[in-house]
Amino acid sequence: MQYLVVVEETDTGFSAYSPDLAGCVASGGTRHEVEKNMRDALEFHIGGMRKEGMPLPLRKAYSTYMDVSK
Repeated sequence: MQYLVVVEETDTGFSAYSPDLAGCVASGGTRHEVEKNMRDALEFHIGGMRKEGMPLPLRKAYSTYMDVSK
């Protein structure tokens, strides 16, 4: 299953979150590190939901770029 992950650069590295999985976040000093940490966080988060018998949320979030005139 795939979920949208938003990665943002911060003053100290990178942070990531998934809009469809509340509370599922990660950080890292590099893009590679935050992506690895976020994958681990997703697996842990979803694994916990399955263990508790909770339904997985539907994917609702999406991203797009939009042109904006000056």
